[in-house]
Amino acid sequence: MKSKNKILLATALIMASFSASALKDDTNQPINIVSDNQSLDMENNVVTFTDNVVITQGSILIKANKVVITRPPEGSEKKETVEAFGNPVTFHQKLDNGKPADGKADKVHYDLSKEFLTLTGNAELKQLDSKINGNVITYDVKKQQLKASSTANSRVRTVLIPNQLNDNKKKK
Repeated sequence: MKSKNKILLATALIMASFSASALKDDTNQPINIVSDNQSLDMENNVVTFTDNVVITQGSILIKANKVVITRPPEGSEKKETVEAFGNPVTFHQKLDNGKPADGKADKVHYDLSKEFLTLTGNAELKQLDSKINGNVITYDVKKQQLKASSTANSRVRTVLIPNQLNDNKKKK
């Protein structure tokens, strides 16, 4: 179960790292997962949390309808994957600079082997009034590269409020 907790922690931290670092103390806090239902498939190394899933750790708050954590077979070079589903999946975290980071999407997928996060369906990342919206937002953790794309019927939308992003004195 410790590795599953690390997966959830990593996912939560990655989600909030798009614009600043997470509260350092969050990583030392216990991970709490509350859901109406939980199931464990030991043969396939899958744990599933369903219905009103709420994950907290320090200032991190994730809400989803369903969270599925899959571990690779023993001896595999691969690492766990985490998928969260919702209408939408939402997450919130307070950053070291005191500002909140928020995000949402219909589906969130995190591959720990590739350290790659994908937000799909009505995806949004937000810090105060600055935000990026698109159909798909990806974040390569190693390269610290964020990409956003949309469908043929819509476009990626970005709103930047420079004084909010740069002003460390202003905290909400």
